[in-house]
Amino acid sequence: MAVSEINPNTDRRILTQDAYATDAHLAVRMRTHELYSFPKIDYPRWVVDIINWRGDEWVLDVGAGPGTYRELVQQRAPSGLYVAGDLSLGMARRVCEAGACAVNLDVQHLPFADATFDVAMANHMLYHVPDVTQALSELRRVLKPDGVLIAATNSASTMPELDTLARRACTLLGYPRQEFIPDHQNFTLENGPAQVARFFRAVARYDLPSAFHFPEVEPVLDYINSMKAMRAPQLPAGISWDEFMHVMEKQIARLIHHYGELQVQKLAGVIVGTNGGGFAREYLHLLDAGR
Repeated sequence: MAVSEINPNTDRRILTQDAYATDAHLAVRMRTHELYSFPKIDYPRWVVDIINWRGDEWVLDVGAGPGTYRELVQQRAPSGLYVAGDLSLGMARRVCEAGACAVNLDVQHLPFADATFDVAMANHMLYHVPDVTQALSELRRVLKPDGVLIAATNSASTMPELDTLARRACTLLGYPRQEFIPDHQNFTLENGPAQVARFFRAVARYDLPSAFHFPEVEPVLDYINSMKAMRAPQLPAGISWDEFMHVMEKQIARLIHHYGELQVQKLAGVIVGTNGGGFAREYLHLLDAGR
């Protein structure tokens, strides 16, 4: 069992003070996806192009991090408004430095009036929220009746190779059957649509499979180290992070030496929800007209 009783993937202190106090760790992961993913896909651009834009939308981007989606949204809604929000004060400041409107906020208690926004984005962040139901309720509240929710997330089965190596490392260090809480278990491509459907009449899921191809050990270790804040508390009490990473390095090096690279399968995607707009506008209009 893990040494910690808390869930480090949703613990406020760990998230705001360790994992996302700045964008340093996130930047490592984003750079890794950019350099070592195949096929080569501009994931943020793919996410925002899931919906059709008019050009004047008011957009709320919660869990905005350093503002990854800011320019993409502003290009598609040049006469609209982009508002970024993040639980981490450091992240909110980062967006402000880039010249955008940013708010230090908790998605479970949004400081906006009802029916304010046309689009709400919650990308790769709902699985860090302790109460996903409350967060989705708030996102629906601040959306206009025909507003659209865009929520990017991962599959429950993404990157199984890294999970297998982590469990095997613990076994080799004397702790068999060690399990880790998946970073994204609270809101995945599999369980997310049903959660979104509690608040939105129409829900769609879009998948984007890909894979890491690592020809060297170092970028794999950098990627894993970037998640230390959420993974280290789950190690057994008898294993230090350095010991764990030493065994991980030896395993990864052997695999790359034998196969020429380490392949890690990924599955990410987007869940879209609406009560009257987006992809379901015509269908919902006809449905309502027939009542």
